[in-house]
Amino acid sequence: MSTLASINDGEFEAQVLKSSTPVVVDFWAEWCGPCKVLTPILEEAAREVPGVTVMKMNVDENLETPVSFGIRGIPTLIAFKDGQPVSSLVGVREKDELVEWLKSQTP
Repeated sequence: MSTLASINDGEFEAQVLKSSTPVVVDFWAEWCGPCKVLTPILEEAAREVPGVTVMKMNVDENLETPVSFGIRGIPTLIAFKDGQPVSSLVGVREKDELVEWLKSQTP
C-alpha cells in the first residue's frame, strides 16, 4: 500500500492546479506491474526532496484527468507548477533519476 496521497478527478483542480508548490502526479493502475515497481522507489525519492508534493491517481477510477493530459502509458509522472504541466516521465526509473527529476521541479 502506498504512503503517497491519492487524488481523484474532483480534487485535481484544488489539490494540483491551484497548489502554490510544485505537485507531481503519478498516473497508475492496480493491474500495472511497472506501476507496482515504481511506487516504493517514488516514495523513497519523494521523502528525499522537500518542496514537492507527490500524489497518485488511479487511471481506472478517474477517467477525466488522465484523458485531459493525454496519458497513453502508465506509469506516467507529470510535474505541475502554477497550474501547468511542466515535465513528465513515463515508465519505471531508478531512484537517483527520480530524485534528480523531483529536485528539478523545486523552485
